[in-house]
Amino acid sequence: MLDQLVPALSGVGQSSPVQADATIRSRPTADATSDFGSMLARMATDTIDTLKNAEAVSVAGIRDKASAQQVVESVMAAEQSLQTAVAVRDKVVAAYLEISRMAI
Repeated sequence: MLDQLVPALSGVGQSSPVQADATIRSRPTADATSDFGSMLARMATDTIDTLKNAEAVSVAGIRDKASAQQVVESVMAAEQSLQTAVAVRDKVVAAYLEISRMAI
């Protein structure tokens, strides 16, 4: 059975994204010295930047300086970033609660 799955899964990691965000590709990859706290801080900063950008594009759309497509794309990117941040926050809180219940 495993022999049948290996050929089917062999090309999974080789595909390229259909539409990638240029800001994601331009960021340097995380090095071995970065810690979890700095990763969370970068993620929070990126989420805030995405939300600010969506707000600015929405205002530009109201002023008829941005197309409806640009507004929708920026708002959907902000929504996705916010959902990711909330999911990570929930996991961190759940991990903290689990650690606090451990016997010393």
